Amino acid sequence: MPSSDGAGASPGAGGRFETTQWSLVLAAGQRGSAAAEDALARLCSLYWYPVFAFVRRQGYSADDAQDLTQGFFARLIEKGDLSAADRTRGRFRSFLLTNCRYFLANQRDRALARKRGGGRVPLSIDVAAAEGRYERALAHSETPERLYDRQWCLTLLDGVFEALRAEYAEAGKENVFDRLKEFLTAGEDAGTHADAARELVTTAGAVKVAVHRLRRRYREELRRRVADTVGSDEDVEDEIRYLLETLRPSRDAV
Repeated sequence: MPSSDGAGASPGAGGRFETTQWSLVLAAGQRGSAAAEDALARLCSLYWYPVFAFVRRQGYSADDAQDLTQGFFARLIEKGDLSAADRTRGRFRSFLLTNCRYFLANQRDRALARKRGGGRVPLSIDVAAAEGRYERALAHSETPERLYDRQWCLTLLDGVFEALRAEYAEAGKENVFDRLKEFLTAGEDAGTHADAARELVTTAGAVKVAVHRLRRRYREELRRRVADTVGSDEDVEDEIRYLLETLRPSRDAV
């Protein structure tokens, strides 16, 4: 890979800006439209697992957690609750958690949920995969709320990685991303730069530049995604700090 158009060059960040998470929320609050149904499907695909993990941690079986998760999102749209989730009301993460608590406390909603959302929610949950993910999450002993927040953070980070990989793939540089992504979470030194340079057929200097650009795009994409879920720009950094803190072992773990 020549250094002139290889690792040292990063994909353009300005041209790709997909529909934001927050616009999905607002669209889902519009009843009776195809756009709302599509937004709900995409919203559920983004956020179903943190909700599933929270419900599961409350002591429900995997099958009941599946039904309750589907019913929860169906109920939000049925009642129009998402229309209240505007940017002046704080974090969407907290909004979903609060509504999920109310939902679980309501016996009538629970009965509705066990009908798998009455067939209304276009959400397919792979219970076996979700259970495997949940069992791995239990390596951390924590409250349902802490588990929910940590899984929310991991969901966001997964989305960041997927978006960056798509950018690099679009530019024909997916192999560059796959080789350099380790620098996003690990330290680096001249040796590791040299190793990556040999594999990518470029120079260590080009790798160093590429890593710098990748980290910059990572920060930008993380910030953009978090900004979609909080009430104001001023809340973004606090939310990032809080979410990253959830990845550390809880002091209350037993």
